[in-house]
Amino acid sequence: MMRNLDLDLIRTFVTVADSGSMTVAANLLHMTQGAVSQQVKRLEDLLGCLLFVRKTRKLELSRQGEQFLVKARQLLRLNDEIWADMTGESLRGSLRVGVPYDLVSSLAPAMKTFAEVHPHVEVSLVCAASPELREAVDTGRVDVSLAEYVASEAEGEVVRIEPLVWVKGRGSDAWQKRPLPLSMVDERCAFRPVVLGALANKDIPWRTVFESGNIEATAATVRAGLAITTWLASTVPADLETLAPHAAGLPALPPFAICLRLPTTVPPAALEFARCVRESMSNILNVGVQPVQRGRVTPNRTGAGSD
Repeated sequence: MMRNLDLDLIRTFVTVADSGSMTVAANLLHMTQGAVSQQVKRLEDLLGCLLFVRKTRKLELSRQGEQFLVKARQLLRLNDEIWADMTGESLRGSLRVGVPYDLVSSLAPAMKTFAEVHPHVEVSLVCAASPELREAVDTGRVDVSLAEYVASEAEGEVVRIEPLVWVKGRGSDAWQKRPLPLSMVDERCAFRPVVLGALANKDIPWRTVFESGNIEATAATVRAGLAITTWLASTVPADLETLAPHAAGLPALPPFAICLRLPTTVPPAALEFARCVRESMSNILNVGVQPVQRGRVTPNRTGAGSD
């Protein structure tokens, strides 16, 4: 006997999984929370398994839900591509994407996928520090943005959590010097207050070697052995080295969350771009950190290295 999946139910499931909240999903789908809950229950009954584990103040995917989410996204993407091909309907216009400088390379796969599927959308990047990008979404200067937060203070939809690590040049002993030579981008980055606060707590004096909005220039000072910096673990260039904090006598740093920020009214192109980001960036496993509940809060430089 043939069984057919209901794409409306699947789209609701994916929206709930991505937002981490029935309430947020209801707002995005222009439905009531009760209707969203009913659709998820219908899908669970159809598949014969629980897709979410409902905990106090939390909504988490079950093991079956995590497995189903991968296929569900593929199914929706294929459905949308077929619809666009057969009806001649496709996304058009422009899309302004905000991104911290250190995440431009990480965002490249999502941008490539989006451009291939939606060639008629003109994408432009706005690079800035995370605090500036948060404001840019709220004021309408960008249509969608990535931003970095201390994981325990994350706002928006968490797509990945990473360690913030100390970085030095190969063979460099800059980390042993006092005052500690730091290469920072500017005072608006998300990493800077965390790094300087951690150093202050350990009474480690520091000095700035370089401040600029250019991440490549920051990396150059580290490569030259003039300073150390901090970056998210996945963004550390292959020719540089990370420092184990305790072995180097440096303070441990908290993990950071990479979050999607969307405006209250989300343009269709921004929704599609956000989906590409989720699929691309969530493929890199979170390392050494505890997960943060996903959720969405309704609302040109980088950090002590990069953001």
